[in-house]
Amino acid sequence: MSESPTERPVPELIDDRTAGMLRAVAENEVIGHIQYLVLETPQAALAPVHTIVDPGHEGHGIASALAAELYATAGREGLAVAPLCPYVAQWAQRHPDRAAPASEELLEAARVKVAEDPSLW
Repeated sequence: MSESPTERPVPELIDDRTAGMLRAVAENEVIGHIQYLVLETPQAALAPVHTIVDPGHEGHGIASALAAELYATAGREGLAVAPLCPYVAQWAQRHPDRAAPASEELLEAARVKVAEDPSLW
């Protein structure tokens, strides 16, 4: 059975904690990613700073799948999420049942870490 032109392969979501990247990969190609940093204080957390989807794959739910997986990963590991990325913050607001809000203290700690090392942003 051949793939129709409108069908797209479902991407595999791969977390690379060392690189601070959650990648969406389809047919051996990275088609999107969330860049994040790991916080230890005031509590253990993931802080997403960027969500990027390849223009040829926009509008197919890739960014939403990445945000959902980031929160699911954090939940499985008992971590909070401090969304600095505007897309992830908006996704969290639309999905309060899947995305616990971050405390202002945690968000500020994430902002401070990024300010200390702008290469993280």
